[in-house]
Amino acid sequence: MASPEIIYVAGHRGMVGSAIVRRLVALGHPREAIVTRTHAELDLTHQESVREFLAAEHPAQVYLAAAHVGGIHANATYPAEFIYDNLMIEANVVDAAFRAGVKKLLFLGSSCIYPRLAPQPMTEDALLTGPLEPTNEPYAIAKIAGIKLCESYNRQHGVDYRSVMPTNLYGPGDNYHPENSHVVPALIRRFHEAKLANAPEVAIWGSGTPLREFLHVDDMAAASVHVMNLAPEVYRAHTQPMLSHINVGSGVEISIADLARLVARVVGYAGRVVLDPSKPDGTPRKLMDGSRLEALGWRAEIGLDEGLARAYQDFVSHHFKGHDGGR
Repeated sequence: MASPEIIYVAGHRGMVGSAIVRRLVALGHPREAIVTRTHAELDLTHQESVREFLAAEHPAQVYLAAAHVGGIHANATYPAEFIYDNLMIEANVVDAAFRAGVKKLLFLGSSCIYPRLAPQPMTEDALLTGPLEPTNEPYAIAKIAGIKLCESYNRQHGVDYRSVMPTNLYGPGDNYHPENSHVVPALIRRFHEAKLANAPEVAIWGSGTPLREFLHVDDMAAASVHVMNLAPEVYRAHTQPMLSHINVGSGVEISIADLARLVARVVGYAGRVVLDPSKPDGTPRKLMDGSRLEALGWRAEIGLDEGLARAYQDFVSHHFKGHDGGR
């Protein structure tokens, strides 16, 4: 019996990477054939270490889910880290994968690659057609570079490096930091703490009018494995050499105000939800056009109500410890 292929998941402790590992195991891939390394074991911003690691492991597939991520506040506060770390991670992993003879790689990007005022829903060909959202431009530029890195290695070296662009993700393993988290985990934490404190109201950043699309991370993992394992001729039939990335979304959008009320209901918070329009809104609307991925045979399965309930249970079980919310 042939040995199972070795698969390297970069960023396996993160929300997306851990979900990809769960998905691979659920599909029957032996856990011992999934290679992972913590940041302490392998610093992906260190070129020589990454080259030595991939040369030694020689995986058949690489899922590049490692990234420096955060919400509006984190992006505004640490722009240098967001652009430097992400550029270094993707450049080192993609180049070292090629040098090690890895033929298949999946790079995970972000919906923020698209222009701030891109026509909605956003199609893949909206890339590089207008200015980016200023609040996360360094991160977006790094992710765009990752897409072009994969395309360039495909064109020059004949490898099969693909890119998927997820919409806003949430779910088990999310970051619930009080300042550096994305909107869903931030809301879950704030409403949970407000419930415990019997706070009469919770203020939400911005006007509440921006529209956002959310995807449970387990759906993202399923989409990632699906795209990775598509036959090359099928994948190429739905992409282009210079436009090879694929959107991954739920196809459902909700205003930030309605999202806050929904999270409050899931958490069981009974106080008032008020808006703080003095805080930034970010992009007015972000909805992905997922028709290309649908044509490739994949659709999201986890609805927002169900997904938020799962996320809240994960927060209570694994992240919230007492009133300080410490991890």
